[in-house]
Amino acid sequence: MSVLTSQSISSPLNFELGAIRNNWTNDEVQALFDLPFNDLMFYAQMVHRQNFNPNEVQVSTLLSIKTGACPEDCKYCSQSARYKTDIEKERLLEVEKVLEAAKIAKDQGSTRFCMGAAWRNPKARDMPYVKEMVKGVKAMGLETCMTLGMLSKEQADELSEAGLDYYNHNLDTSPEHYNSIITTRTFQDRLDTLENVRNSGMKVCSGGILGLGEKATDRISLLSQLANLPKHPDSVPMNMLVKIEGTPLAEVEDLDHFEFIKNIAVARIMMPKSHVRLSAGREAMNEQMQSLCFLAGANSIFYGCKLLTTGNPEANQDIALFNKLGINTETVDGIESEEQESAQIHAKLVDNQNTDLFYNAE
Repeated sequence: MSVLTSQSISSPLNFELGAIRNNWTNDEVQALFDLPFNDLMFYAQMVHRQNFNPNEVQVSTLLSIKTGACPEDCKYCSQSARYKTDIEKERLLEVEKVLEAAKIAKDQGSTRFCMGAAWRNPKARDMPYVKEMVKGVKAMGLETCMTLGMLSKEQADELSEAGLDYYNHNLDTSPEHYNSIITTRTFQDRLDTLENVRNSGMKVCSGGILGLGEKATDRISLLSQLANLPKHPDSVPMNMLVKIEGTPLAEVEDLDHFEFIKNIAVARIMMPKSHVRLSAGREAMNEQMQSLCFLAGANSIFYGCKLLTTGNPEANQDIALFNKLGINTETVDGIESEEQESAQIHAKLVDNQNTDLFYNAE
């Protein structure tokens, strides 16, 4: 494994690259974006190698356990009840179906199983079911993650006691742009949920969506908000907007792909020890763009079938790209060795097996 051990990285900037910080200024983040592309990629790769194996990627699978009819008005989301999209409402999946999907995900090489529900927040009647899902998936040796909307302190504590490893709650965009995208919950509501998750002992998964019609200064502000949390998120999903017909952002201008890659690189530099996840929008990225994202420091993906409501490359396409790049899947304690897992991926990948259980993720 090639990992740098030095504690500092020389750069023409007036701050130390690779340091764990929670006091980033927007001017410092702007200075990173102003670097020549090759320099930015070089520094991001240096920081990445200082903290991770550069040829490993953590692999997760995301399952929608309850789809559609969400009361929120997030302008990018096909699951909002306020917009006319082709997403059909579905009730909370039975625990057995979730565990069946988790078993398939593990057989296909995932080490983390994420479960998402289109809720503003979980109701008391839902908690026993989601806790059973957590316990069942965890018993398989998989890491567990959920995204269920806002959580109270008591709900976060319940999920933590059930064994949930990660909770995903994205900031989505900058505080300045936020009210242009969502009005049914505030930016502070999101920060409060992240605080409840942190205080419960669970790991935080939080990132944003790029391409929401925001300005470059909004992307800088979003990264500053994430990096200046009391503790860096353990996972930072970087989503590229998937435009859905029927949503208010269906016709928004596309984000330049180089701008997306630069955001990955800056996120890697600002949050050196976090897994930066190449998340929604990956279906629209060719192999070359994905490879540049990995070079920029992305080291986590969702793969196989779909995410929540938008397309995602099939698992076999991901394995083919990994083989071209010499990338292995990251392992966690309690899961088979790298060699065993790689053998599982190649031997057990099956085309379209139970794909009706999976949805695309943002």
